[in-house]
Amino acid sequence: MILAQGTSTDIVSIANAPLLWILALAVLGVIVLQSAVYMKAVRKNAAGADMTQREVFQAFRAGGVAAIGPSLAVVLVAIALLPLFGTPSILVRIGLIGSAATETASASIAAGTVGANLGDSTYTQSVFLIALFAMSLSGACWMISTLILTPILARGQDKLTKVNPALMAIVPSAALLAAFSGLTVTEFPKSAIHILAVLVSATIMAICLFVARRLDQAWLREWALGFSIIGGLIATYIATN
Repeated sequence: MILAQGTSTDIVSIANAPLLWILALAVLGVIVLQSAVYMKAVRKNAAGADMTQREVFQAFRAGGVAAIGPSLAVVLVAIALLPLFGTPSILVRIGLIGSAATETASASIAAGTVGANLGDSTYTQSVFLIALFAMSLSGACWMISTLILTPILARGQDKLTKVNPALMAIVPSAALLAAFSGLTVTEFPKSAIHILAVLVSATIMAICLFVARRLDQAWLREWALGFSIIGGLIATYIATN
């Protein structure tokens, strides 16, 4: 049982309560099970999409490599937030949603409603519970919105496919290009270091794709994103030290 002392600032004792650990491990167990079900379904239906099992394996490997960079960033932010929210909450909130900025903003706004600030003397156990509830509510609304809107958008996709199949083939690629272009452009005004990271990453990506195409090295295409992220990190580290 979690016993919160209203004015106590001992966040660690309540943030690492056994009940929170049980709930966090249960959520992570569901994620692992869900991933296993998806991977099994992909392997089973690969033939229907004209994919061999080798191509499926390559797709999984490329996805794993592409996730290394963003995962490292999330881990570093999660470690910094451990004193504020405790390990179980970080595992569920940051590990599940993956957006430290969103979770921190939810907690900060919730704490502000009772005149408290994250991390200072006003951040009591009661405020921690309010912040944790706000983060959980935010994540739940996110999931519910996805649950409701996905079938609606799927029906729209089916209608658009019937009207213009060629357009529907372009839309996903255009959406991805626009999303990543938007994320990249927003980094330029921040500092010269951000510009350097973008330029180095883009250069490494272009070289990897060029070499992969000229020498017919499919593995290099899969690892290109990973090499670009690592190259960008090394360049920014050298530039800031």
